[in-house]
Amino acid sequence: MNETIFQDKVLVITGGTGSFGNAVTKRFLQTGIREIRIVSRDEKKQDDMRHSYQALYGDLSSKLKFYIGDVRDYQSIEGAFKGADYVFHAAALKQVPSCEFYPIEAVKTNVLGSDNVISACITHGIRKAIFLSTDKAAYPVNAMGMTKGLMEKNVIARSRQMAEGDPVLCLTRYGNVMASRGSVIPLFCEQIDAGQELTVTNPEMTRFMMTLEEAVDLVLFAFEHGKQGDLFVQKAPAATIGTLAQAVLELKHADNGINYIGTRHGEKLFEVLVTKEEMIRAVDLGNYYCVEADNRDLNYDHYFTKGNRNADHAEEYDSHNTDRLDVEGMKELLRKLDLFKMI
Repeated sequence: MNETIFQDKVLVITGGTGSFGNAVTKRFLQTGIREIRIVSRDEKKQDDMRHSYQALYGDLSSKLKFYIGDVRDYQSIEGAFKGADYVFHAAALKQVPSCEFYPIEAVKTNVLGSDNVISACITHGIRKAIFLSTDKAAYPVNAMGMTKGLMEKNVIARSRQMAEGDPVLCLTRYGNVMASRGSVIPLFCEQIDAGQELTVTNPEMTRFMMTLEEAVDLVLFAFEHGKQGDLFVQKAPAATIGTLAQAVLELKHADNGINYIGTRHGEKLFEVLVTKEEMIRAVDLGNYYCVEADNRDLNYDHYFTKGNRNADHAEEYDSHNTDRLDVEGMKELLRKLDLFKMI
């Protein structure tokens, strides 16, 4: 990524107090970026983040500005976009069980909230906005994935309406970001420290494995290369949850054991990063796939007269058919995380 693109520019990060927002801030605060605006609804997390960066970065922390606002409420976030150049939209409800029990709340944040962000980008002439999605949006079986999938559809739909000079709207979709807030790896470590067994749902479940730095790299790649409505996916290895749990136990030199509790609400056996339908038009960019926007119009006659023979042979890209990590490979990846660097 050519960091000079952000030279003297203003970046807005919604949900910026989360794992992704912190990773982006750490990556760019010491560059020539003029300002990073953190938009979120939790004043305590903002205050903690403010003091943390003041301690770590001294005067450079003055580039960091905080805005209290909820993406559900357009008026509360709109002012943060004034005079800004770029947007990374990371605000979302992400926990599968909570979205299952409160699906309308997931709609309000993940669908309507992201639409508010698009509207704010248009109002204030943002150059490019990247919207973060999840593998759960592909063939969704849970409310979290369904709302993220609808968010993707809406971003693509609104990207079709953009004219020359309007914001460029792009998407990224990624799998499990290791050690991100609310993910299973910190939970495993807490259980080990407390002398408890590790709780594993189904040991044969597979999940894509990606570091937080790789998640940031994916968003920056989309930022640098994305065109209107493009969706970017990084190729990533996968591991079973059983392999992940065993690797964590071995790295922590622990013998706590594993308690298999069964599949939770809305969980899949494996995750899909690119569907069969998307693979037909996906462009292989080496370490990434770019799925260009489906820009068919509303002429429904074409759906009855024109098909695509390639669709009969397409294969999805999922956590069952990607490279599979064994315990040693999983341990090597885990050692890249701060949680395990001192072990």
